Amino acid sequence: MKEDILIQIGNQIRERRKNKGITVQELADRASVSKGLISQIENSRAIPSLMVLIEIIRALDVDLNIFFKEIDTEKNGRTILVKRRDEYYYFEKEQALGFRYHRIFTKNIEKSTVDIVLLELEIDANRPMVETEAFEYKYILSGEIEYQFEQEVVRLKAGDSMLFDGRIPHTPKNIGGEKAMVLVIYFFEGA
Repeated sequence: MKEDILIQIGNQIRERRKNKGITVQELADRASVSKGLISQIENSRAIPSLMVLIEIIRALDVDLNIFFKEIDTEKNGRTILVKRRDEYYYFEKEQALGFRYHRIFTKNIEKSTVDIVLLELEIDANRPMVETEAFEYKYILSGEIEYQFEQEVVRLKAGDSMLFDGRIPHTPKNIGGEKAMVLVIYFFEGA
């Protein structure tokens, strides 16, 4: 299983458990597994066996077909993925008091080179549309930005993030009243 699919499974188990008002311990009891295992699965730190996964899904009283239908395994899915600040979820690791991890995006891109940069956009900054031979991840640190694509315009503010295929012509525009700061991560495939 690819890492992003494991994260989707863990996220879905957590969301369904919380929506039903079930504690981690209650779900563990219903599925006849340990509380620690449920926690590790929800935080994508353990890979359950197929039988354990089926027991957990049944313990959530969810049809298996419906559960797996919501797992995105498509490689040709939407090429621009936007995630708003209030959609992030946090998790904590065992024996780490005061550490609160926020998972923002996970994307499995094999054989890639990663380039991490900090982009400052002045109020009047502008450029024509460009293309990059990379997947681009943007995390808005401050300000408000409008990303223009061929067929779509996406507005982002501090705390929002986006992942897209840089081969789509695009350009950012600072639409706020101050300099904007963006953390940019490029994933160059096959590099």
